[in-house]
Amino acid sequence: MATVTTSQPRRTRQRRGDLVFAGATRVAALTMVLALAGVAVFLTAEGLPAIGAPADDMGGASSLVAYIWPLLFGTLLSAVIALLIAAPLSLGVALVISHYAPRRLSKPVGYLIDLLAAVPSVVYGLWGLAFLGPFLGDLYAWLAKYLGFIPLFEGPASDTGRTILTAGVVLAIMALPIITAICREVFTQTPSLHQEAALALGATRWEMIRMAVLPYARSGIISALMLGLGRALGETMAVAMVLSANRIITFDLISTLSPSTIAANIANGFPEATGLGVNVLIASGLVLFVITFAVNFAARAIVARSDRKVS
Repeated sequence: MATVTTSQPRRTRQRRGDLVFAGATRVAALTMVLALAGVAVFLTAEGLPAIGAPADDMGGASSLVAYIWPLLFGTLLSAVIALLIAAPLSLGVALVISHYAPRRLSKPVGYLIDLLAAVPSVVYGLWGLAFLGPFLGDLYAWLAKYLGFIPLFEGPASDTGRTILTAGVVLAIMALPIITAICREVFTQTPSLHQEAALALGATRWEMIRMAVLPYARSGIISALMLGLGRALGETMAVAMVLSANRIITFDLISTLSPSTIAANIANGFPEATGLGVNVLIASGLVLFVITFAVNFAARAIVARSDRKVS
């Protein structure tokens, strides 16, 4: 009677290069986590003394919350304005590059959009201060005159154009290349069989994009928008140069008195800050750190939920 022998499965030996790459990846991930934790510990330790800071070190505010809240409001307002402008524009440009423009035109346009990310923020600030602000001044006057009944355009309109709306436009242009580049890559990765099947069933090009491309790229679009929002939340120099800022809360987008942002306030106030004034600025930086972390955490949760629905 023949006996059947079962052979043990061979263990595949990992190559040295794979082991080195895996170890380097783990070290890089651990380094990033430790760096993030170190930043959080530093901001917390240096920001806690600001809780009992006197009003002189907080610009006359009665408490730390009263000091930070107007700055947080301006930060979120400028970021939302930037995202409302950049999101549809970036999606449209990405779709034109990936599905509408001929190849000989789409590549140069894509390179030009990518080059916008290499422009320093100081250059954007100078452009917004010297050109965009004065250019929009007449538009702000028109909005205040004919649409002043709307709280967003109540005025009085700024002659220099250094308003929160101008800052939002500059931030939108700065976030544009990031959102466009990611969306363009996601759109081009849509399976060609899905697109060809939609066209074969009689769909127009836009219907094919709406039914095949956009659902497939949903998670990538959300990730791109959150990265653009993170850029808008943390931008410093461009906003500091464009805004004629005050620590106020107002929804008037074209007024001469505009709310400031946390990053711009730190950049403007840190050179002259001493003692507990430095701790107050660091405490506001901690709030910005928490907000940015929460935005990225929420984005990951939305992307994960979107992927589960698709699967």
